[in-house]
Amino acid sequence: MKRSLRTVTLWMALFGVVVGAAALFVHSSVQAWLDRPLPAQGQLFEVLPGDSLWAVGQRLQRQGLLSPAWLLTAVGQWHGVAGRIQAGEYQLDVGSTPQSLLQKLLRGEVVVYRVTFVEGWTLRQVLDLLQRQPKLEHRLAAADDAELARVLELDSAQPEGWIYPDTYHYRKGESDVQLLRRAHQSMKKRLAEQWSGRATDLPLKSPYEALILASIVEKETGQGSERPQIAGVFVRRLHSDMPLQTDPTLIYGLGACFDGNLTLADLRRPGPYNSYLNKGLPPTPIGLPGEAAIQAVLHPAAGDALYFVAKGDGSHHFSATLEAHQQAVEQYQQRQRRADYRSAPRNGGQ
Repeated sequence: MKRSLRTVTLWMALFGVVVGAAALFVHSSVQAWLDRPLPAQGQLFEVLPGDSLWAVGQRLQRQGLLSPAWLLTAVGQWHGVAGRIQAGEYQLDVGSTPQSLLQKLLRGEVVVYRVTFVEGWTLRQVLDLLQRQPKLEHRLAAADDAELARVLELDSAQPEGWIYPDTYHYRKGESDVQLLRRAHQSMKKRLAEQWSGRATDLPLKSPYEALILASIVEKETGQGSERPQIAGVFVRRLHSDMPLQTDPTLIYGLGACFDGNLTLADLRRPGPYNSYLNKGLPPTPIGLPGEAAIQAVLHPAAGDALYFVAKGDGSHHFSATLEAHQQAVEQYQQRQRRADYRSAPRNGGQ
């Protein structure tokens, strides 16, 4: 009886050793497979909504990027990844392994693209840029201002200026509508914050009027440090009931008719954006103002300047009287005859 018990114990110990060795072999083999680089050279693959880990593995195997697919599923189920993979576009970089692939799927590390809306751009320029993004779903290709205002849930039918210029990130499958709404919400938030802390005694009745004036300051500014001074000039003109007399509003109103040169006929042409003929603000913004332009309008620099003229290096000369301004214009117009004269900096000056 004792011999039989010892025999059974011996066989059980031997079986345990064999099982342990087998488990160790399987574990080391699986770990070696998990750590083995995949034959990837930066390929993209997509996980569709509702895809299982098995479907993803099979697709990668057909593309020659992973083998065997069943092992990916088995390991994924063991680690609880199988039911939590996120849809999207993924990239297999050089040196990627099944282990790093599973981690990417678990964390949802999808490929992210970015797009930048530039200060001073018009809304149409923004829409043109969005249409050139192949990874975006396009819904606004034929949208007019009324449709854009509806999409952005504006109170008026004028969407110009309501997009915050910044860099935005998006994933494949997102729509231009989603991206535009995010940019609009950013503008609303920043404008509201700036408006609540505005200076006193401004000739602006609403945040929208601040947005309009900020868009003009954005277009007139060559060097960022001058924004408060330029804003101060326009604020004083509004206080004095003077026309703003700014070329960017006129150019915006001319639209496609503008050929790059303003003429005397253009200055005399009636229209809502002719700030030489009309007093006060134009009816809408003329582009996308950045936060610095909004800040400048709501906290303009003090002073007595009512005029400014481009000096040719991107900066401006400011004058308090018309006589001094005319002298400055004559002085800097002479520079325009020089080959190195520039009305704005080479790098844009923003």
